[in-house]
Amino acid sequence: MAVELLRESYEIQGKNYDKAGEVSGEIKVLLRDLGIDAVNMRRVVIVAYEGEMNVVMYAHRGTLTLVLTDRDINLEIADEGPGIPDIGLALQEGYSTASDEMREMGFGFGMGLPNMKKNSDEFRIESEVGKGTFVFAKIRLNANA
Repeated sequence: MAVELLRESYEIQGKNYDKAGEVSGEIKVLLRDLGIDAVNMRRVVIVAYEGEMNVVMYAHRGTLTLVLTDRDINLEIADEGPGIPDIGLALQEGYSTASDEMREMGFGFGMGLPNMKKNSDEFRIESEVGKGTFVFAKIRLNANA
């Protein structure tokens, strides 16, 4: 059984593009200070950033929780937003529901969820239309575990 070493939760405000990326930046500093290796740190930060951006772009608000254990790093991202009607479609590279405004800011290429899944050893997404979305991602610290 994994032993929990650290748990940090971060609030994310929807539509606040000025602060977009701050949470994943804080996580990067935290992991670097804890001595997490560069490969795993990169994977965690990619998942955190993409999840954070999805909350900023689509939800009213959300929470990103990082849980470090002696075996892995888990990210839990829960939002209050429109939900995802077709998760299978949303996981396809290039599929996006981004608005023109989001695209003009350089977002909405349809790579967020696929990048999150690709950089996770375990990945789960649950969503209810009109309520919100929950994403769980696990990055194992020992790839052979």
